[in-house]
Amino acid sequence: MPTSFSPIGERLHNRRFAVANNSQGLSGAGTVFHYQVEGDAISSTYQGGRIRTGRQVGRVTGADTVELLFQCLTTEGELLAGWSRGTVGVDDAGRTTLAFVWGWLSGATGGGESNYVELSV
Repeated sequence: MPTSFSPIGERLHNRRFAVANNSQGLSGAGTVFHYQVEGDAISSTYQGGRIRTGRQVGRVTGADTVELLFQCLTTEGELLAGWSRGTVGVDDAGRTTLAFVWGWLSGATGGGESNYVELSV
């Protein structure tokens, strides 16, 4: 893993995240994201709440930034896809945080901002 990307790998790899704020999106209470990082490649699966199943793929773009493409199937049978650009941070309790700006590419219109926080083990 490149040294400049190491902090993101350490902060995301094999960790789970819950929604802290996503007023304009589908993920919400009960949605859990599980990330994997290999070098500068990022992938994740997510489900819960209104999301039956979802996947993300992306890359590290800087010391604390990422970009992702996502797709999901909702509990109502909708098939949706979108993009996001995010920042990886740390809160006062030492938990990893994710802050994204995102938009829909297929199945819906619009976009928004969302925040996630690492779940305690």
